[in-house]
Amino acid sequence: MLARERLQLNLWRAACRHIDIVEGMAELAACVREFIPCSRMRIFAIEAGRCALVASDTPGLPPAKFSLGTQETSPIARFASRGGVCLFNADRPGRSLLAPLAPALGPGRHLCGGLQRAGVAEGVVAWTLQPGIDAPDLDEECTHLLASTLEPLAAALETSHRFHELEALRRSAEADRTVALRRLGRETLSEPIIGEQTGLRAVHDRVSMIAASDVPALILGETGSGKEVVARAIHERSTRSEGPFLRVNCGAIPPELIDSQLFGHEKGAFTGASEQRLGWFERAHQGTLLLDEIGELPPAAQVRLLRVLQEGTLERVGGQEAVRVDCRIIAATHRDLAEMVRDRTFREDLWYRLAVFPIYIPPLRDRQEDLRPLAEHFAKRAAVRFGLPEFEITDDDLALFRAYRWPGNIRELAAVIDRAALLGRGHRLALEAALGDIGPRTVNTTDHRTVPVTGEKSVPLDDAIRSAIRDALKAAGGKVDGPGGAAERLRVNPNTLRSKMRKLGIPTRAR
Repeated sequence: MLARERLQLNLWRAACRHIDIVEGMAELAACVREFIPCSRMRIFAIEAGRCALVASDTPGLPPAKFSLGTQETSPIARFASRGGVCLFNADRPGRSLLAPLAPALGPGRHLCGGLQRAGVAEGVVAWTLQPGIDAPDLDEECTHLLASTLEPLAAALETSHRFHELEALRRSAEADRTVALRRLGRETLSEPIIGEQTGLRAVHDRVSMIAASDVPALILGETGSGKEVVARAIHERSTRSEGPFLRVNCGAIPPELIDSQLFGHEKGAFTGASEQRLGWFERAHQGTLLLDEIGELPPAAQVRLLRVLQEGTLERVGGQEAVRVDCRIIAATHRDLAEMVRDRTFREDLWYRLAVFPIYIPPLRDRQEDLRPLAEHFAKRAAVRFGLPEFEITDDDLALFRAYRWPGNIRELAAVIDRAALLGRGHRLALEAALGDIGPRTVNTTDHRTVPVTGEKSVPLDDAIRSAIRDALKAAGGKVDGPGGAAERLRVNPNTLRSKMRKLGIPTRAR
């Protein structure tokens, strides 16, 4: 084997063994010294408009000790883009493109090579000649030999650069994750299923049965009962746990954007589609997609969803080819889908596809034994989120919890405890103030569709909501969203309000 080929092979092997060029620098330098007498090897990287020392085979010489600004980097970048090897005398730099590197290289003669990949300047490698080696001793064969090292060294530098970029992104993501968890008052992104051995024992058993399979799951339960937590538990216990878990609220997507959001679109499919966009199904590839509030899907989108479930394919908006998707579908809703099927507002064939394995989550009022552990969990979370000392849930607190019907279920319980922690100014949980005057007056009867109102009078929940929406629409002149609209007056999302209006049969104009 020729010396050139052997040198290249050794360098490629050394470059592949080390993802960080700093760690592999000693081995890379040793490969070169086997053929060329040099006392030191250094690599300078050009990135973000600067040139900096990133690796040296000299012990104790830290990377990035020397750095050049944008203006001084320009001639070095031109040299690197040309490639090839030349002799540079740092004692008399003259008008050489490498003159800005003279202070970093130090006195003496240096052989320098330009490192570039696909015409893009990556950096410069410099070998300091051993004392007594003069320029006339460096023949053309030696120069060609060193030139053969530039490609593997440039590849090693590029790999190292990408590695450090990814490491920086990872550290940034970890920092963002830590901040997000602190704001949420959690230690992990996944929430525990509190009560899985008590009030949610049946739910826990069904999650265990369905998790390992890939069939669609349908989670039924009132608003705020924990449907997303159960869906995430199914995902984390499945073979897709390493894949993404994505949640999309079907009721929050404007009807005109449903197809684009769920199934994606091609570039130029409609005005404003400046590039291809992957829909939620493709983004959940090899993972799990939770379609929350599935009952809010319009009929046309129900047809497309049925095709995805039956054939595992979809067509992007404006596309002509079927795209295969590989994700598990979990649907969730607080609505009565069976009744919607009878009313012909939900497709019967889609209902049969989704309801292969339904999981019903009981409301919080039917899980009295879970009130204490849930309250303790949310009290601890509130203390972490607001930077307060931990709170104790007393028997009196528990009595208040049990006297209230929790129409908003676990979500409402969490909000009440957060509010109580703030109202208590960090000294206690001011639960009576947080519950206001609704908690003590709420009668705990078997009719869970009543809500407390002024005095002792109660009305059906749907009637109370319908009346409030109609009053707000009338005051807003029939306008749902925008300034002064009914949504703003009721302090709810406009899409949520429209969904509730469709459910209650309220027209968008006040009558």
